[in-house]
Amino acid sequence: MTTACVFPGQGSQAVGMLKAMSEQFPLVRQTFAEASDALGYDLWALVSEGPSEDLNLTERTQPAMLAAGIAVFRCYRAQGGPVDYAAGHSLGEITALVAAEAIEFPAAIRLVQQRGRLMQSAVPAPQGGMAAILMLADELVVQACRESAEDQVVEAVNFNCPGQVVIAGHAPALERAMAACKALGAKRVLRLPVSVPAHSSLLVEAGEQFRAELASVAIKTPVFKVCALEGRWHTDADAIRDQLVQQLSKPVQWTQAMTRLASLGVTRFIECGPGKVLTGLNKKIEACQSGPCLCIDDPDSLQAALATLSSP
Repeated sequence: MTTACVFPGQGSQAVGMLKAMSEQFPLVRQTFAEASDALGYDLWALVSEGPSEDLNLTERTQPAMLAAGIAVFRCYRAQGGPVDYAAGHSLGEITALVAAEAIEFPAAIRLVQQRGRLMQSAVPAPQGGMAAILMLADELVVQACRESAEDQVVEAVNFNCPGQVVIAGHAPALERAMAACKALGAKRVLRLPVSVPAHSSLLVEAGEQFRAELASVAIKTPVFKVCALEGRWHTDADAIRDQLVQQLSKPVQWTQAMTRLASLGVTRFIECGPGKVLTGLNKKIEACQSGPCLCIDDPDSLQAALATLSSP
């Protein structure tokens, strides 16, 4: 039986996350203490007490989600949880690389803080945005974006699972594309509470600025395979840096990455981190349906996952 650990990105954060887990596993608070030392402020206090407006600031959300993912992964591994492969959604790709020991945790915390700053400054609020398009064929979403762009940018940026695509771009073009998707028959069109048009071509310059940040970070070959979001692999340091630069302005191909892992024999997908976003997506991807898709974010879900993984 082959297991992949997957790590969520922005959007799964919430004030109070991992509270129950921290009460049973000291590793959680220890992990957040490491992150706080790297950042120069108390990240656990922010996660525990809020306010949510501060936690939802991109430059604070990204370190919080990275720390949460690694804290859960450490608890999972300490309890004997297996891992053969890893992948992450957007920011979660960096979490996966930390889990695979390619990037040291404190360096990664500082790195994602700067990543958040660069992303937000690339398209200041409220000039950009993102929206989820539900139950409309991928090619029709792409068509709607193409026909709605006019002299601006709006693009399909997250191919999450069959029937769920996220689009991003300039705010006026985004509104036009949302209307076009409705006209083409989308079951639901939902503007997301995000001001950064992540993974769109509007972030090309931010990616190049991020390259300079990555140049100062030591990167090693992962100790287990980490799948990049086009179904390729993170290998040597230079290739990892290039992928993380390109990732800022290229679509997240989640369905493709999960299908790639399944083709290699992965039958068990374990989401490490708050929320159940990736678990929900994976349950809708046909290639992931041959085995369990589980989420770990509290002691009960950890024990349930370990019990499932140990069963014949």
